[in-house]
Parts: sequence; structure tokens; C-alpha cells
Amino acid sequence: MNKELSVIIPVYNEEKTINQVIESLKNVLSKLDLDFEIIVINDASTDKSKKIIEKISGIKVFHHSASKGYGASLKTGIREAKFNNLLFFDADGQHRAEHISEMIKHIDDFDLISGARTGYKGPIIRQPGKKLLRWIAQYLSRQEIPDLNCGLRIVKKDKISKFLHLLCDEFSFSTTTLLMFASEGLPIKYVPITINKREGKSRVKPKHALDTLIFILRTILLTSPLRIFLPVSIVLFVATAISGIYDLVFRSFNITDQTIILFVAFLFIFFFGLLADQTASIRRDLKK
Repeated sequence: MNKELSVIIPVYNEEKTINQVIESLKNVLSKLDLDFEIIVINDASTDKSKKIIEKISGIKVFHHSASKGYGASLKTGIREAKFNNLLFFDADGQHRAEHISEMIKHIDDFDLISGARTGYKGPIIRQPGKKLLRWIAQYLSRQEIPDLNCGLRIVKKDKISKFLHLLCDEFSFSTTTLLMFASEGLPIKYVPITINKREGKSRVKPKHALDTLIFILRTILLTSPLRIFLPVSIVLFVATAISGIYDLVFRSFNITDQTIILFVAFLFIFFFGLLADQTASIRRDLKK
């Protein structure tokens, strides 16, 4: 097993939990046979998080002058990490450090090891939206995804750095990272985990669901655009056929503007999708 691990902890207003989180990590990691570092990114916290972090020994601390977001904090940690194996760990007390020992067993065989949460998964009101986004992501990526946005995961720095510029700076970072690895055919492992109830107030807002959907679509457009364009073109083709049959049967072979517009839209979407897919294929070949 590759026995090196850089732990990255993004922090924004987590004064109640950050000290306990770091101490639990130190306790667990010190018992494992590996070299590790703990990198804490303070995303311009407005509470006492900064003062608390600066008093903790044995960690690397970086501060953002202004709040840039969850994903931006992870990007800073990724760039500063000295090891290739990166562990993302939230500062809000949800993640349990004891799961790390099971996750690192798969380091040599997988480029991304993600937690798959069981039991409590956050506020009930968010679950329908999460399930919808997960279903869309599974369809577009053609892979089973038991947990789309779990923040506890291990990734390879040399792999994620290749498309770091494509990943967002907000909470959708976790989702888009998983989709990029899946779309690129990189091996992914899901490890069942349990989490604690979050301490404090979550920064996730309803608008982040729309942002996540947009980033999902953008990611798939970059990697497998036909997964989006082909279903749309099929719908337009069926609509064209129905409209054309209606014109032939009930309008005495008088083809209407509606049928022509639908047919042109079908051709445009279908061939544009083929062109986009060919471009994505060339991009993948160039990366190889």
C-alpha cells in the first residue's frame, strides 16, 4: 500500500467542532502505518475558527482573505498537498475518522474512494432533490452512484489536478469531481460509512441544487455529450413524425410550418450532438 496521505479540511465558521475534528484525525492516523499531513484551509471564517486553528500544533494552515467557497478551499489544499493521496474531510463533525482505515485499504487499486452514507443523510426536505440529482447523474454517467456528494473521499492528486480548472468553487465540487472521474473511466470505489448529525448551521441553500444540476450537465457535455443530445433529438424526431402523419392524414398532404420546424430542430440537435461527441472523443485521445 502507498503509505502517504495528505488530509485536507476546508473550514468556514466551525469553531464548535474544528478542534475535536482535528484531534480525532490525529488520534486515528497516528495508529495507522502511514506518513500523513493535515492541511486546514480557513475560508475567511467570521467566528473564532481562525484563532482556534492557529493554536493547534502539527498542522499546516492556509487562510483565504475572502470567502471563496467549499470547492475553492479544497483546490487550495490540493495545490499545497505534498502527497499524491488526498483525503477530504469536513470540519463540521459529520465525518468519523474511524472510517479512514477501511478506505485506505483500496488506495492502490482505485483513483477515487468515496464514502457512501448510510442512516442519517441530512435534512429530510433535501432528500427528494438529492435523489433526483443522483438519478440524473447515474443516467448521464451510465454508472451506479450510491452517494453523489459525500465529502469524505480519497483521490489521487495527479488525476484530479488534470481537470481542477473544470471543477466549481462551491458545494458542487464533490458532485462534479465524482462525475469527472466516472466519465473519464477512472476506477472508483464506494465504502459504506455512517455520519454524525451536523453541528451548527449548514451553508447549503436551495440554489445550490440548481447549481449542481447545471454543473452535472456541463460535466457530461464535456465528456459524453450524446447522453444529452441523443434523447432530445429522439423526442424531436418522434414529434416530427407525429406532426407529419397528422398533416398527411388530416390536412390533405399539406405539410405545416410546425412540422418543418420540428424536423429542422431534430436535424440540428442530432448532428450538433454528433459533432460535440466527436470533439469530446478527440479531447480524450489527446489526453492519452
